[in-house]
Amino acid sequence: MTHTLRDAYVSGTGMYVPDKVLTNADLEKMVDTSDEWITTRTGIKERRIAEDGVGTSDLALPAAQDAIADAGITAQDVDLIICATFTPDTPCPAAAPLIQQKLGAANTPSFDLHAACTGFVYGLTVARQFVATGQSEAVLVLGVDKVTSVTNWTDRNTCVLFGDGAGAAVVTAAPGRMRLRGSYLASDGSMAKLLYMPGGGSAIPPTRESVEQGLHYLRMNGREVFKAAVRCMEGAVDILLKREAVDRSEIRWLIPHQANMRIIKVLGDYLDLPAENVFKNVERYGNTSAATTAIGLHEVYQAGEYEAGNKIVLVAFGSGFTWGACLLEC
Repeated sequence: MTHTLRDAYVSGTGMYVPDKVLTNADLEKMVDTSDEWITTRTGIKERRIAEDGVGTSDLALPAAQDAIADAGITAQDVDLIICATFTPDTPCPAAAPLIQQKLGAANTPSFDLHAACTGFVYGLTVARQFVATGQSEAVLVLGVDKVTSVTNWTDRNTCVLFGDGAGAAVVTAAPGRMRLRGSYLASDGSMAKLLYMPGGGSAIPPTRESVEQGLHYLRMNGREVFKAAVRCMEGAVDILLKREAVDRSEIRWLIPHQANMRIIKVLGDYLDLPAENVFKNVERYGNTSAATTAIGLHEVYQAGEYEAGNKIVLVAFGSGFTWGACLLEC
């Protein structure tokens, strides 16, 4: 027996960033760095920092509420919650059930998805399958991380990069503002140790020694990550566009993972896209991991930068390595 697959749409978006702003000038007082050094290498001017005691589910809640309201539905209409994060409130349970409870979405199935910075792209892809096969009518997809909770504030090469934030989208079977046309996903674990957090899992559980050794902070080989990120994201976009018979020139907005401005610029150049077609907000928020593309999609929405027929590509790269891209059409 064959079944007709349904189209899936993004019908609402939302975002949340903490009120506390950490500027480059603030970082100059914390670590051996300067505004000029940070800006030249990353393009970042400031980032948002969640207070102590605030968990990932707390960051996600307002973004989720805004996306649900934007879609014109209620929390009771959501029949699946996917939270893309690598920094859940606790190792167990996942963040998604905590978000489900805070939303008041009684008994709604929910789970976390861990693909690091590529998480929101993975989440949209999974949500599309649930809608397409008739399993769900309205899926809440969140990209949210409290990256500063695993940031080593004495490492000037990494601590300048990260901020906290959340973005959300509601994916529905009912026609919405953007159709999710297609996706491409990939991963390569052979390069895992170029960007990873050694401790905290089953291989190296938390101990006094592991904490003292700083094994619970992110570690990164910036030069190698840069090269891999550009190569993989460019490839993901090209493969996806070929699958969907879309030319690069048809992209109205490329919303790339906001890792740093140099990666974004080089990626845009490699794809032959005008600078004005490449979304950027890294200077205001830094790298918020799974939240970056979700926040970007919401800000494009809020700016009214979408018209019928416009094509939007989300592309991301993260620890794992994971990478992928989604094509949306207004």
